Amino acid sequence: MDGDFRTEFVREPAALKQHPALVLNADYRPLSYYPLSLWPWQEAVKAAFLDRVDIVAEYDAFVRSPSTEIRIPSVVVLKDYVKPQKRVAFTRFNLFLRDEFRCQYCGSRGDLTFDHVVPRASGGITSWENVVAACSPCNLRKGSKSLRRANMSLRKPPRAPGAEELRNMGRKFPPNHLHESWIDYLYWDAELEA
Repeated sequence: MDGDFRTEFVREPAALKQHPALVLNADYRPLSYYPLSLWPWQEAVKAAFLDRVDIVAEYDAFVRSPSTEIRIPSVVVLKDYVKPQKRVAFTRFNLFLRDEFRCQYCGSRGDLTFDHVVPRASGGITSWENVVAACSPCNLRKGSKSLRRANMSLRKPPRAPGAEELRNMGRKFPPNHLHESWIDYLYWDAELEA
């Protein structure tokens, strides 16, 4: 396995359909909430045999070889701590996550694009501080006009998110499938209701 083994996440849903393993950092927190840090069961078994992870929860299913039978891991913990990245990449996905997958003009969810608050035609740049998620109708309505000329306002001012802030934002959007063995590890640091 190469050096990026511990920090690469499988983002191909087809590879995760059967028995994915939740990957936790050495501090028992997921490496990533959105997308959730998952490995196919084959990678989890391989990492366990190479002594790179501890298995903390298992599925009821088994994998067999001629000489060995092992329960498929559902939660694994890295033995070495992976320091979370401090820098947040300026990507369309991270922009939508920062804006909670909502149009920053009308608040709708769904088919989003992005909009330059100060239009590029007016000297606006593509940056965290000038780009927001927008639905197509709002984006078309605003066009290359200023907010004042378009008679529109933002729900919140755009800004660069911190890495921890974006990780916490991702926790609000759990994946479609959460195995019951993962729940204790995904939300163990959430505030309890009194």
